[in-house]
Amino acid sequence: MVGPEDIVVPVAGMDDQELESVVGDDVLDDDLAEDDLVDDDEDDEDEDEDEDEDDLGSLEEEGDIAADYIEGLLDIADLDGDIDMDVEGDRAVVSVVGATLDELVGDDGEVLEALQELTRLAVHRKTGARARLMLDVGGFRAQRRAELAELGRSMAAEVERSGEPKKLRAMSPFERKIIHDAVALAGLRSESEGEEPHRRVVIFPAK
Repeated sequence: MVGPEDIVVPVAGMDDQELESVVGDDVLDDDLAEDDLVDDDEDDEDEDEDEDEDDLGSLEEEGDIAADYIEGLLDIADLDGDIDMDVEGDRAVVSVVGATLDELVGDDGEVLEALQELTRLAVHRKTGARARLMLDVGGFRAQRRAELAELGRSMAAEVERSGEPKKLRAMSPFERKIIHDAVALAGLRSESEGEEPHRRVVIFPAK
């Protein structure tokens, strides 16, 4: 088990800038390609089912390792929180809920992003595989997702009315992906430009 003593951050004594310096800002969230299924080949179907079970088992293992790591951090920082684990699509999701967790979120989620990277690193050191797990604290990401989806829809509507591209403020990879998805659903095109941590979304009118 990878414990916080292996990759430790004294959260209570660090400010946001110090935490951000521990890890890079670049978070790769490329979607995994889906395997083609051959309906009339029972052997292929069995293999696909086995692979699905293996993938689920791997994601559950990631969640367990991440939960152990976060639990250790909570103990070190003397913070109370309950940990929930789930699997959403092709990633494990670990959520921490509690009444005194603002320290683990930080301004605009900066501390949360750093903790997520540290947790992914802990999982990688244990499994040897790149982890795409998502860490949420106090429902921050769930609330932020809803807010950003609405922002993406409203900005797409504005671009559609004006016919002019719209450049948004700098956002994290998590935030940019939500904007991209909302813009795509609105039938418009968007791209990311710039370098981290100043990378931002630009929304373009439909051609």
